Amino acid sequence: MLKIEGKGLSQGAVIGKMRFYMAPVYEIDEGDYDDSEAEIARFEAAREAVKEHLMMLAEAAEAASDKEGATVFNSHVDLLDDHGLIMRVEDFIREMKKSAEFGVKVGFENVADDIRSLPDPYISQRSDDILELEREILEELIGLSKGIRFGNDPYILGAYDLTAADVARLDRRHVIAIVMKEGNMTTHASILAKGLGIPCVIRAETLSAACDGKEVIVDGTEGFVFVDPDEETVKKYDDVMRKDREFADSLIRLKGKMTVTKDGREVRLYANISNPYDVETVLENDATGIGLFRSDFLFLKDREYPSEEEQFLAYRKVVEEMKPRSVIIRTVDIGSDKSVPYLQLPKEENPAIGMRAIRISLTRVDFFKVQLRALLRASAYGNLRIIFPMITSVAELRECKDILAECELELVKEGVRMGSYKIGVMIETPASVFIVDQLAEEVDFFSVGTNDLTQFTLALDRENPALDKFYDPHHPAVIEEIRMTIEAGHRHGCLVGICGELAGDTSMTETFMRMGVDELSVNPQFVLPLRQKVRELDLSK
Repeated sequence: MLKIEGKGLSQGAVIGKMRFYMAPVYEIDEGDYDDSEAEIARFEAAREAVKEHLMMLAEAAEAASDKEGATVFNSHVDLLDDHGLIMRVEDFIREMKKSAEFGVKVGFENVADDIRSLPDPYISQRSDDILELEREILEELIGLSKGIRFGNDPYILGAYDLTAADVARLDRRHVIAIVMKEGNMTTHASILAKGLGIPCVIRAETLSAACDGKEVIVDGTEGFVFVDPDEETVKKYDDVMRKDREFADSLIRLKGKMTVTKDGREVRLYANISNPYDVETVLENDATGIGLFRSDFLFLKDREYPSEEEQFLAYRKVVEEMKPRSVIIRTVDIGSDKSVPYLQLPKEENPAIGMRAIRISLTRVDFFKVQLRALLRASAYGNLRIIFPMITSVAELRECKDILAECELELVKEGVRMGSYKIGVMIETPASVFIVDQLAEEVDFFSVGTNDLTQFTLALDRENPALDKFYDPHHPAVIEEIRMTIEAGHRHGCLVGICGELAGDTSMTETFMRMGVDELSVNPQFVLPLRQKVRELDLSK
């Protein structure tokens, strides 16, 4: 038996046959090519084809509520449009009279080297993205088939390394675990692999192609890989997997049960979604309602403004299928960090604190009114709550309410049916926390977005992997801001929920329950584990 130690990326264990994937080796013709413009045209065609494919992957990720995946692929699309990168390749082709393949290889690798040499670790890591795109374009130019296939039987995928596109194209019906010799926690491929919900191990340094076809145990929790495991190890992991199944079964038995502590304290348990088609998963996991429907997907998937009718149909589908359960729909939160060509947003050095969310809505009122009209029309079909993101002042909130009232008056004059609805604010900046009492006088509910609240409170970019050791959502300042919000909300009769990643952190559940939180909203698959955690608590002690 060979025991390989790596880094566990996602929990769980599995036993199966490993199939080892070897990335293709490209034969690049280094001869001279007289027709440089023809080669440049080949490069442009391949670049556009890869770009189109990446946009499809981004749309698929959005449809699967995979925000990380969508961000990865949209960022790759932006890289392919980088003028400097394009010019580097085309200059090599023209000046050296070489093939498109040669120009891509030399051009992309030179740019990757330049980026890798930069002192900022976050920027230097983008060199990996450049090399991924080099491979994608070379495969397109050479005509290699895309995707990893090893037949129709379940298997454990082994590889030296995988790209984000490799992971996105995996056949999820057959891949039961992933092991990579290389990789790190913050690469795009690792982020996407973790999101598959199967055991994954990276940095398995002694992994090799010799493991192909062998029986393997992958322990994604501890980061161990056992090749040709002995009888004792197999028995041990049979027991581990049995306990995992029993835990999963125990969660299923919680469907239909109340989310209430042993001493009778109840909390509403909602789910976060990014697409109308996620409602099925929400209902399957028995969430009380939808605590955050990110409307952004409608604005990211098209090349033009989504119409009022298109938005209305999406919102109606969700509120109607969830009726009578509550649905909180957040008005659009996009900015220059997302690829939205029709908005023509200028690139910003710090998009997280730039022109995004409510700032776009309030500076493009016609754009905002289309969404608000669609939301008001959808209110006739279910239990709707509208929430505004990134509010930092009472003046901003009142302006939102005035525009909403204007839209309501327009619809009344047009004879359009509407229902009742409630208004809320995302508490996700220190500014909103410090004026939370004043905001509470204006709205019906709050929802604390802990992801943005943490990064703004700690003054760090949560997308920068170099800052991982400093990113602490448990920081006392963040917890105090949540407590202040809950207490202020309750002073003014506002319901208060938490919808960021911290809502699903079971190490914080008791703290939030003792603070008196009314609602917790998490990804659908976390609903039942969180219900179990709440039901184990006794707050009277």
